[in-house]
Amino acid sequence: QVQLVESGGGLVQDGDSLRLSCAASGRTFSTYDMVGWFRQAPGKERDFVAAIFRSGTSTYYSDSVKGRFTISRDNAKNTVYLQMNSLKPEDTAVYYCAATRYYPGTYFRPDDYGYWGQGTQVTVSS
Repeated sequence: QVQLVESGGGLVQDGDSLRLSCAASGRTFSTYDMVGWFRQAPGKERDFVAAIFRSGTSTYYSDSVKGRFTISRDNAKNTVYLQMNSLKPEDTAVYYCAATRYYPGTYFRPDDYGYWGQGTQVTVSS
């Protein structure tokens, strides 16, 4: 079983950048088919942001972040990153890292993932 710990959140201004990290312990990320990032704003559902598959060459993004965010993984460091550029106030949310050992056929539903971190807050001021 893997434990996921997110870090890198904070308070930034409109147009700034942040890099979130998701560190795994207990089992290496390389044994997980898929790692994703989700976010949840107050009073809203948890939404898909990005996903990366085991090979690292297949990545997927929500339309709202495509072109601004980049997901990557460093298996040697057992870490997945989310580089967020050109941040907007509507990106404000708690960001969660999630992982699944076996690809269930989709990658954008929270139910696709069995392991979750505790989340890190990202606040973008206007």
